[in-house]
Amino acid sequence: MATTAGNATPTSDHRPKTALSLSQIINMNFGFFGIQYSFGLQQTAINPIYTFLHANPDELPILNLAGPMTGLLIQPIIGALSDKTWSPRWGRRKPYFLIGAITCSIALFFMPFSSALWMAAGLLWILDAGNNTAMEPYRAFVADKLPRSQYAKGFLTQSFFTGLGITLANLSLYFFQQLWDGKAATGIPYWVFGAFFVGSFCSIASVLWSISTTPEIPPTDQELAQLKASKVYGLKAIVEPFREIFESISVMPRTLWQLALVYLFQWYAMFCYWQYVSHSIAKSVWKTSSSENMELYSEAAGWTGLVNGFYNIVTFLSAFGLVWMAKKFSARYVHAFCLLLAALALLIMPGIENKYLLFAPMVGFGIAWASMMGIPYIMVASSIPPAKNGVYMGIVNMMIVIPMIIQTLSFGWVYDHVLGADPGQALRFAGILLLVASLATLMIKASEVEVE
Repeated sequence: MATTAGNATPTSDHRPKTALSLSQIINMNFGFFGIQYSFGLQQTAINPIYTFLHANPDELPILNLAGPMTGLLIQPIIGALSDKTWSPRWGRRKPYFLIGAITCSIALFFMPFSSALWMAAGLLWILDAGNNTAMEPYRAFVADKLPRSQYAKGFLTQSFFTGLGITLANLSLYFFQQLWDGKAATGIPYWVFGAFFVGSFCSIASVLWSISTTPEIPPTDQELAQLKASKVYGLKAIVEPFREIFESISVMPRTLWQLALVYLFQWYAMFCYWQYVSHSIAKSVWKTSSSENMELYSEAAGWTGLVNGFYNIVTFLSAFGLVWMAKKFSARYVHAFCLLLAALALLIMPGIENKYLLFAPMVGFGIAWASMMGIPYIMVASSIPPAKNGVYMGIVNMMIVIPMIIQTLSFGWVYDHVLGADPGQALRFAGILLLVASLATLMIKASEVEVE
């Protein structure tokens, strides 16, 4: 049975970390592939599902509230709990991302069967709860296992699997669209079913692979004694993770506060992109909208999967190149440059009328996505105490989801009243925010984020 404790104090008596081979790092991170396959389906397919179920474009932000809200509520708590958990059989982090993967698989399987908008939105809450339960411990897992000299390789291997998982998720949408015609009585095309069934399998299978191939580093006798001695029960056990989260925020390293400013603009922009890219492509290439011609919008949604799949191919091809760049140059310069590439991509994309030319700006966008999934975590892991890996990775996720919550609550009004209900302008607006995020990255103090 796992031990979950509160009030454990950091100790210097840690097991020594040995450098891992590339194959060991790949095995350790392979489960991230399934988690990100699920995330890829959320990025590209959830908003079309809402549209097939007759959601209006200005309703999309609020319908996506599940992701940031579950991230805000779940990831920091899971991080704090996993820091204080140890099971001789299951480990510290692995019980959490196994539970998360099982939850994701169930939600992915049932999502295409949504018979109404409320059902799809409810399943998205369950899906995001599972994703967030799995994702945060995975970030801490890398920091637990690797010496600091391998942080870049470890986190950017996660970027590689992020790109691979999301690529295959997006390509599956286009593949099944070519394979299966017709749609269910709800209006959801059959090609959506195929993609989600594959995602359901990948989510659990890849996590089981990592769990079976990668042991966790056990605590020392001193650490284990501290965990057992500081167990809490009853109401205090419920309150304890929240107390630790707020306490950790109060002494948070300056690097994380500076990163929070970057994330405010970066993740608001990314949510705008994911919600409106299929509508923007439908308007610029197919010269239509979901309200005018649902069949043409369906074609645009399938092509959006191909475009998003392409930028994620770029992501996993460029991830290991960013390892070299992060070591040779300051991590903040690398991330700032990558955000600039993404900004330019979104400023250009709405004006492209040829569907094949859409792939060109996605090269820069894919490189930027690799950076978003890896470089900031190198900065974080280099700045936080090892005993707090879990809780601080959860706090970093709060920095991601709070801008998303702000976006879901505010952007519907912005879209209608400022941007003229134009999805292309929504993408350009996101591009401007990414430019601001790039400039904010340069404000992070260089000496605090150097990579060994």
